[in-house]
Amino acid sequence: MGNRGMEDLVPLVNRLQRALRGARQSGSPRVPQIAVVGGQSAGKSSVLESFVGRDFLPRGSGIVTRRPLILQLLSGDEEYGEFSHCKGKRFTDFDEVRDEIEAETQRLTGSNRGISAVPISLCIHSPHVLNLTLVDLPGITKVPIGDQPADIEYQVRDMILQVICKENCLILAVTPANTDLANSDALKLAKDVDPQGQRTIGVITKLDLMDEGTDARNILENRLLPLRRGYIGVVNRSQKDIEGKKDIKAALLAEKNFFESHPAYKHMAERTGTAYLQRVLNQVTQTGAKYASLPPMSTRCERLVLSLQQLTNHIRDSLPAIRSLLQSQLLQLNQEAHQYQQNPPEDAARRTAMLLRSVQRVAADFEKLIEGSRDEVDTVNLSGGARINKIFHERFPCELSKFKSDERKLRREITFAIRNTHGVRTGLFTPHMAFEAIVKKQISRLKGPCVQFVEAVSRELLATVYQCLRELGSYPKLQEETERIVITEIQEQEGRCRDQVLLLIDLQLAYVNTKHEDFIGFNNTQQCRLSNKKTVAAMAGNHVLRRGWLTISNMGLLKGGAKEFWFLLSAESLSWFRDEEEKERKYMLPLDNLKLRDVEKSFMSRRYVFAVFNTELRNVYKDHRCLELTCDSQEELDSWKASLLQAGVHPDQAPPVDGGGAPETFGDPQVERQVETIRSLVDSYMSIVYKTFKDLMPKTVMHLMINGVKEFIGCELLARLYARGGAGGSALMDESPEQRRLREAVLRNHAALKEALAVVGSFSTSTCTTPLPPPVDSSWIRPPSPTRPFGRGHAPSPPRVPAHRAPPGVPRRIPPAVPNRK
Repeated sequence: MGNRGMEDLVPLVNRLQRALRGARQSGSPRVPQIAVVGGQSAGKSSVLESFVGRDFLPRGSGIVTRRPLILQLLSGDEEYGEFSHCKGKRFTDFDEVRDEIEAETQRLTGSNRGISAVPISLCIHSPHVLNLTLVDLPGITKVPIGDQPADIEYQVRDMILQVICKENCLILAVTPANTDLANSDALKLAKDVDPQGQRTIGVITKLDLMDEGTDARNILENRLLPLRRGYIGVVNRSQKDIEGKKDIKAALLAEKNFFESHPAYKHMAERTGTAYLQRVLNQVTQTGAKYASLPPMSTRCERLVLSLQQLTNHIRDSLPAIRSLLQSQLLQLNQEAHQYQQNPPEDAARRTAMLLRSVQRVAADFEKLIEGSRDEVDTVNLSGGARINKIFHERFPCELSKFKSDERKLRREITFAIRNTHGVRTGLFTPHMAFEAIVKKQISRLKGPCVQFVEAVSRELLATVYQCLRELGSYPKLQEETERIVITEIQEQEGRCRDQVLLLIDLQLAYVNTKHEDFIGFNNTQQCRLSNKKTVAAMAGNHVLRRGWLTISNMGLLKGGAKEFWFLLSAESLSWFRDEEEKERKYMLPLDNLKLRDVEKSFMSRRYVFAVFNTELRNVYKDHRCLELTCDSQEELDSWKASLLQAGVHPDQAPPVDGGGAPETFGDPQVERQVETIRSLVDSYMSIVYKTFKDLMPKTVMHLMINGVKEFIGCELLARLYARGGAGGSALMDESPEQRRLREAVLRNHAALKEALAVVGSFSTSTCTTPLPPPVDSSWIRPPSPTRPFGRGHAPSPPRVPAHRAPPGVPRRIPPAVPNRK
């Protein structure tokens, strides 16, 4: 754009602001702006109306500006206003603009003087304005009125600080000339956030209302109470002029006459007034040529002239950071926006292609979850194939082990079988029929655990499918239809698998194979039983079955209460240590005569509890008859139970109550020997059956259910969806309202970011800039009164930076309490 100056630069900033508002991105770059700060009735609104040349701001007593107003001024042929909350509506009557500002203010704050930090955005096009963007902030107030809270002063200060603390904000500190400048609230706030004075311009209003014989010449020349950027004086309309509907153009002419005729200001008339203030904020590269023709001025006045380029310099300094942030955000959106652009929702061919990709993604995700090959590994919970593996090798073996635990019930059944087989006679030999009857009854009991095994795997498959179908949430019809088809298929596969499992049990019931190579036989019962015990004990030895953290919860408070230890379970003992290094052993508990018992979880506790105790009523640990152990989850509890069962610690069960009474086995040694023999034979044969089912059940379920469902999703699901959806399944690809809003937002943000980058790219970086004026001693600004502690609705003030000190030898001026007299 070359060196064409601020007339082109500020419109581009306004375009950039509108583009970023369209993007609605978190972390959008902050473009430069000018904030107008001052106390109540300081003349802020009058300054803004003078810029526009129209009466359009609300008037009244007390705090009138109760929401920030972002005001964009754009030079153009037509004159009208536009609000961001009334898109497409042009306000040509500026009384209606005022009414709309008041209505929009009351919409959030009510009609009784409440305030809000939510801004109102107004853009005014006019041939009578220069291109500027300003923020009108509520006036600093001290005393609450109406619905205003007691801390209204702090809330207003917080609102102002949140705007002016940004490094990209220039501050117009408005102060009436008929007040003590050293106590200006606007200058105090500006110094808090801009201690070096690089972003602050002083604006002195109501110069025509000063006491007779006084003036602000030394202040406007920046010789008394200096600011780094200096001061600009303006004269606004009086309340009488406003009530008399005095035209702003006439007021500007009166202001010009005032400065040109006043003996204290006429030598600087061309550097005062509203028009000059607009040029200071608007002009840039043209200033060099313009000021070359000015008459020579003092060094301090030259500093004031240099400040005319401050807005341009500030904008150009902000460009690299804005460009970098826009590029990074655009890069993040590029891929997603490209997908939406390449796949418009109304294109039938694209919908069919999207259906194909969606089904392929579901099939791939399902297989990865089952096989454990996902790119993102869950480090918190088990899922998919890992949960099914736990059913295979922990839960199902645990259920089978429970059949071995009720020794009393099993011996009772064997006794009845032997007596009923002998009938009225006393048998001399162990009856084969009693053995088969007991074995078949034990095998029949496997139906329950095996069917539950199939159902548990089916539930995990459903959970895995639901997890995969979350990816189809953007297309509710497709998700619903896919869910229905896949669930139906899983249920059918579950039925076939259940039938196959029951067939395996029927096969075992059909023929009891006493010639199996692992069966001990009738002749070797006692010898094999003794040798097996020795072999098992020798093989078990110090084999570690499980390690992990458990908490002993039944220790009394006098003994330290519940404590967490590192537990180690072997085939012979349960030991616990101080930590996982296993160097400091606390105790070792032998597993002989130990039983396992469930403990009901207390109402307030989230931990899961089980207990071990000695069947001979001995203390298991110090003076404790049982040891209550807690863990964090049900899965961990099930794993410990399975490991204890593997070590021979079985659950405790009460003896069954039967009306037939207990058999008198101890009175008949022969029956007792036969019971022991059949007990050993049943144990041997059922061990074969258990081993067979532990091996065949996972294989059967894997083949008929898991692989079957995986193959169905990968090969047949798409054809089913095509058949149900019609027209290549495209009818299923209607977007959800959330997905439609997301797509529109992504495309809108993408277009807005591209537009913003184009705007930034059109800025010229070759415009000559002028360095900042040198620092001045601003210690004359009195520090603000102590603020209240930070609380709700109160933002902390930005950190203060030590103000620049005057060099040694330069005397510090002490400001007078009243304006100087001539």
